[in-house]
Amino acid sequence: MNGAFTFIDYVIFAIYAIVILSVGLFVSRNKKGEEKTAEDYFLAGKTLPWWAIGASLIAANISAEQFIGMSGSGFAVGLAIASYEWMAAITLIIVGKYFLPIFIKQGLYTIPEFVEKRFNTSLKTILAVFWICLFVFVNLTSVLFLGGKALDTILGVGDGTTIIPFMIGLALFAAAYSVWGGLSAVAWTDVIQVVLLVIGGLVTTVIALNHVTPDGSTFNGLAHIYDVAADKFHMIIKKDNPEFANLPGVAVLIGGMWVANLYYWGFNQYIIQRALAAKSLKEAQRGIAFAAFLKIIVPLIVVIPGIIASVMYAENIAAAQDAFGAADAINYDKAYPWLISKFVPVGLKGLVVAALSAAIVSSLASMLNSTATIFTMDIYKPYINKNAGNKQLVGAGRITVLVALAIATLLANTMGSIPQMFQYIQEYTGIVSPGILAVFLMGLFWKKTNVKGAIIGVLSSIPVALALKFLPIEMPFLDQMLYTLLLTMVVIVGVSLNTGEGDDDPKGIPLLPDTFKTGKKFNISAYVMLLIIAVLYIVFW
Repeated sequence: MNGAFTFIDYVIFAIYAIVILSVGLFVSRNKKGEEKTAEDYFLAGKTLPWWAIGASLIAANISAEQFIGMSGSGFAVGLAIASYEWMAAITLIIVGKYFLPIFIKQGLYTIPEFVEKRFNTSLKTILAVFWICLFVFVNLTSVLFLGGKALDTILGVGDGTTIIPFMIGLALFAAAYSVWGGLSAVAWTDVIQVVLLVIGGLVTTVIALNHVTPDGSTFNGLAHIYDVAADKFHMIIKKDNPEFANLPGVAVLIGGMWVANLYYWGFNQYIIQRALAAKSLKEAQRGIAFAAFLKIIVPLIVVIPGIIASVMYAENIAAAQDAFGAADAINYDKAYPWLISKFVPVGLKGLVVAALSAAIVSSLASMLNSTATIFTMDIYKPYINKNAGNKQLVGAGRITVLVALAIATLLANTMGSIPQMFQYIQEYTGIVSPGILAVFLMGLFWKKTNVKGAIIGVLSSIPVALALKFLPIEMPFLDQMLYTLLLTMVVIVGVSLNTGEGDDDPKGIPLLPDTFKTGKKFNISAYVMLLIIAVLYIVFW
C-alpha cells in the first residue's frame, strides 16, 4: 500500500471540511431583521445564476453511486457504461428546451406540485409519498452505504468494521449545513465541491494511468489499457458479451436508456430543484447546458479508473487479485477506493479523499433538501398545517432532514454486498420510473390525458414492469423499461379516450408557439455538445 493517511492528508481534509461548513453557514445566514421564507429555504430565493445551477446539478448527480458504482461497472463492462453519462448530456438539453419552460412558468416548488396542477391532489399525494420513500429507502441509503464502504477501504482496515462510523460521519457532515441553510447552502457549497471532485477525480485517473504500465506516464498508460483491454473500449457491446443484459447493444441508443435519463433529469426533485431556483428561464437553460458539458468529462474520472483496475487485475499488478477476489466472485465496487489507497501518494491522498467525500456529501445534502421540500410543501402544508407560515414551513423542513437522515443511516447498515451497485440501482428504479415518466410525458404533451387515465396508467405500470422482469423471457432490463413505458402510454390513451368526452382535458397544458423558444447561447451550446457526443460514439463504437 502507498501508505495510510498521514498528518498532511488529515490537514488537507480538515481544510476542505472547514471551508465547506463555513461557506454553507455563511450563505444561509439570515439577513438582519428578516425571517427566512419558504422560497429562501427550498428554492434559494430563486437567485441562482447559470454557473451555480450547472455546478450544483453535477455535484448532486455525481456521488458514491458514480465514483464507486460506475467505476465498478467500468471494471466489469468497460466504456459502454459511459452511455449513462453521455446520453445524459443529450437528455439535459431536451429537459432544458422542452420541460423547463413549462415547469418554471408554473412557479413550482416541487415536481408533485405539477401533478396537482395538471391532474389532481390525490395523484400528487401518491407520487409525493412515492418519491419520499424512494429518496429515503433507496437513494440516501445507497449513497451512505457506498460512501462508508469506500472510506472503510481507504482509511479503515478494509474489513467492513469501520463502515458504520464513516456512514455516521458523512451523515452528520451533510446535515451540519444543509439542515440550517436549505438549498442556498447546498447549491453554493456545490460550486466548490464540483471543482474539487473533478480535480480530485482527474488526479486519481492520472496517477492510476502512471502505474498501470512500467513505462509510466499518462499517455503510455492510456495506450497500454487500450491495447490490453481493447474489448472494454466499445460503447456498443455485442450480444455474446456477458454484460449484454445490462447494456443491450444499439438498443441503448434508441431504447430504455432514454426512459432512465428522462425520468432522472426531467422529473427527479433533487435534480430539477436547482433549475427551479434559477433567476430566470434563460439562466436555468444555460445552467442545464453547462451541466451537459460537464457530463461529457465525467467518464474520465469514474469509468477509466475502473478499466485501469480491470487491467491490473488481469495482469496481477500489485496483487490486485488479492484485493478483488477470485474471478468468479469479483467485488467490482472496490476498484476506485482500492486505486486511491494503493497508488495515490501522501498529501494528494487527502485531496482525493476530500474530492470523494465532496461527491458523497453534496448528493446527500441535495437528496435531504429535496426530501424536505416534498414533505413540507406536498404533505405537511396541505394535510398537517394548512395555515403554516414561513417559520413553521422551514422548521418542518429541518425536522424532515434529520428524520430522513436517521432512517437512511439505520437502513444503510443492513445492505449486503452487491457486485455492481450502479447497475443494481438502475434496474430496480426501472420498475417504477417508466410509469411515472409516461404520466408526465402524456400530461405535458397530450391535452386529452385525464386524471383516470393517469392514475390507472401509473398503477398498471408496476405489474407490467414486474411481469417483464420475472417472466421467463430473458429481456435486458433497459428493454423492459422501454416496453413498460410504451404499454403504460397505451393504457393512458385508452382510458383517457374512453372516460373523457373527446375534448381536451380542462387542465391540459397550453403549448404556445414561443413556449419552447430558446436563446442563441443555449442553441449554440446544444449543437456543439451534440457534435461532441456524435464524434465520441463514432470513435468508440
